[in-house]
Amino acid sequence: MQDYDPAPTASSLSPAPIPQDHPLRTLVRQSVIRAFQERLGVTQQEICDYIAELLVNFAHRDNIFALRNPLGDRLQSVAEMLLEADVAASATSFDRERAVHKHIGDFTLFWTGIYPEALRQMRAPVMTDHLIDYVRQGKQSYYIVSTFQYGRYAQDAGLFRQLSREFELCMYGLNLVRREWQQMQAQRHA
Repeated sequence: MQDYDPAPTASSLSPAPIPQDHPLRTLVRQSVIRAFQERLGVTQQEICDYIAELLVNFAHRDNIFALRNPLGDRLQSVAEMLLEADVAASATSFDRERAVHKHIGDFTLFWTGIYPEALRQMRAPVMTDHLIDYVRQGKQSYYIVSTFQYGRYAQDAGLFRQLSREFELCMYGLNLVRREWQQMQAQRHA
């Protein structure tokens, strides 16, 4: 599996990556394994690795909202990201289209799995995402990424096809991870 890349941007404002030996990586990885492998029976290590890396990278808010338009403005809604992914409208290349769709898949999976209660606000009638079904769009974006089956993208195509097919299961797994973290926090404060 290739290293996690939230999507190339023109900005150098992204935070430094979390070191490989950081305790957060161990905590996240163990939580993902317990939720996905032990509780849900997901045997594909590649999915667990990808989900754990996504969570570690999204631990910093700047990575959640890493995408920027050509003017350098941060894209904060799926609607804006979809415009940026459109080769006919904004995307400068098919590589950019893939990167943006990958980020949309990650973004929607993260919010629907870890913070589903935030979706009400993100999809409020006054917001640009009010008509977007995050689950459907996440599945669609991961599917689009899976269609890039050439060159350096060929080895990851199957992973993204599976993320598309198993989007709801991954959402549920992320919800289990969150519950575990909440229980750990409650025990620490008890």
